[in-house]
Amino acid sequence: MLKLEARPQASKFWGIASPLLALAITVIIGIGIFLLMGKDPVKGLTVFFWEPIKSAYALSELAVKATPLLLIALGLAVCYRANVWNIGAEGQFVVGAIAAGGVALLADKSTGPWIIPLVVLAGVLGGMLWAALVALLRDRFNANEILVSLMLVYVAELVLAYLVYGPWKDPNGYNFPQTKTFEKVTQIPRLMDGSRVNVGLLIALFGVAGMWIYMFRTYIGFQLQVGGLAPHAAKYAGFSSRRALWTALLVSGGMAGLAGAIEVAGPIGQLTPYVPAGYGFAAIIVAFVGRLHPVGIVFSAVLMSMFYIGGELAQSRLGLPKSLTGVFQGLLLFTLLACDTLIAYRIRRTVAAKAGGAK
Repeated sequence: MLKLEARPQASKFWGIASPLLALAITVIIGIGIFLLMGKDPVKGLTVFFWEPIKSAYALSELAVKATPLLLIALGLAVCYRANVWNIGAEGQFVVGAIAAGGVALLADKSTGPWIIPLVVLAGVLGGMLWAALVALLRDRFNANEILVSLMLVYVAELVLAYLVYGPWKDPNGYNFPQTKTFEKVTQIPRLMDGSRVNVGLLIALFGVAGMWIYMFRTYIGFQLQVGGLAPHAAKYAGFSSRRALWTALLVSGGMAGLAGAIEVAGPIGQLTPYVPAGYGFAAIIVAFVGRLHPVGIVFSAVLMSMFYIGGELAQSRLGLPKSLTGVFQGLLLFTLLACDTLIAYRIRRTVAAKAGGAK
């Protein structure tokens, strides 16, 4: 018989190996899914794990997908380390995109490149504003931040729909629900010709370094983590839980808004109802697979980007539904939660006691 036995202390080995085991189990289950759907599992795994990295162009598209995931997940890691459960990064991403798009729409042929920083700043402030609503309701009325942040996602999507179907709709857009294409001067500069990778990737990588310093080498970051791990100890030390709440949510919202600004002023180039691509929800998985550590989040963001691209390729090449992307994301999350049990517990083999002798 097998049973789980509590470890004397958490296993450092499984803290690192658990995501790798979860990925392996996800792949094995994925093979089973392909077989059940009557598809060649080799081809299925190829479109998910080889096609996104097989060429320079494929790697550039992988970087485009990874950039918003990386930015949002970095902000969420701050929240979760502070024990603040922001589930609404998708809404903050959308509002950041709306704010950035609003500034971009003000540009005309005579506008100079100085507007690009304003577009990015507007996105950051938009995301922070949306996260501030969560912080305010939690701070003043003790509202649950999980429910509030999640419900605000749908409000943000409705605001976006109202704008692109209404006042911001392109009059020359053949009645499609979208704004006009932003002026070229408002677009985030690209890193190289023939690729959609833009400066946003560099911003995200600098964000990794900055967030590592913030979380592990500053007093404020120390306060946030103590407040998340040991609230009573933080209170005894005089750390303000209220300040931690506001700081975590504003940082997280700002990063999500920044991702929204880079997305609409970069690859998309306009506002459409399809701006919400699920990055805010996928980034939750990215943050946890990356162990809430900036460096780990880089690798998990790349992995999640492969799932996004693989899902699109599976739809076009294998005739599979695009929702397969969400299936793989969900599998990775649940297998990770299961494998994380090995951090605090170990599997022991026991011998069943024999039944008593016959009378």
